[in-house]
Amino acid sequence: MAMANQAKKPTAAASAARNVLNVVLGDILFKTWYPSFYPEELVGREIERLYVCQWCFKYTKEGPPFGAHVLFTQNLSLFAKLFLDNKSVFFDVASFNYYLLVQQHPPPRPHQQHHRQIIGFFSKEKMSWDNNNLACILVFPPWQRRGLGKILMGVSYELSKREGRIGGPEKPLSELGRRGYLRFWEARVARAILGMKAKSSMTVAEVAQGCWMLVDDVVVVLKEMEVLAVRTKGDGSVVVSKARVREWAEANDVDLTPPVDEECFVVDEWLPQMEVEAG
Repeated sequence: MAMANQAKKPTAAASAARNVLNVVLGDILFKTWYPSFYPEELVGREIERLYVCQWCFKYTKEGPPFGAHVLFTQNLSLFAKLFLDNKSVFFDVASFNYYLLVQQHPPPRPHQQHHRQIIGFFSKEKMSWDNNNLACILVFPPWQRRGLGKILMGVSYELSKREGRIGGPEKPLSELGRRGYLRFWEARVARAILGMKAKSSMTVAEVAQGCWMLVDDVVVVLKEMEVLAVRTKGDGSVVVSKARVREWAEANDVDLTPPVDEECFVVDEWLPQMEVEAG
């Protein structure tokens, strides 16, 4: 699974191999991290600056205007590859749904439209036999280190819950992905356990059901948190101590506020006013 929701310095070899050195997304200029599969007849072996439409991610080396907004998901995938080191399949977009993280600014004057900026996304297979709820996730570099990645992760689990499927991200996770998901999972698991008011302890399976998480993922998190009790139930199930979880949450100053308010979460289809092809 490819993931980038916090700043990470690429290796010297990867940085040296970049075919696009800088991108201009709308009116924001920033450096790229990795090479992408842009056509060589456009970028050559190396291009100093690539202009990318903030709405459909159409690209040009000459700068705006971009013309018609087309091929949205394919262009988005090409752009994302500039910041992901381990994702190679970017043209098979028809089998994925894309969920966009959009920042909305208030209008400068009354009666004007809100300014919207796509600042990240995650993709999800339309049909996953492994019940993967997320394939690729990216928060664009200028908006990283703001806790936005956990919002995208939270949405992926809320979608799984509404589909009635217990799932998790596509594996194997990158090292960056593993660190990001551990932080997200720890808060999610602690929130679920402490929310079970009538119980002082519970099994791993009960925790997994309460979180809509895979048992294997819950076990990984509980071991990291060191909150598994020594004793087991009569059927051999490992017991989780609520008191240990509460102590862990207080010691680590963990924010137990859900990143996504399920009461306010509405699944809707929104796209900028554009023609959309291939997804």
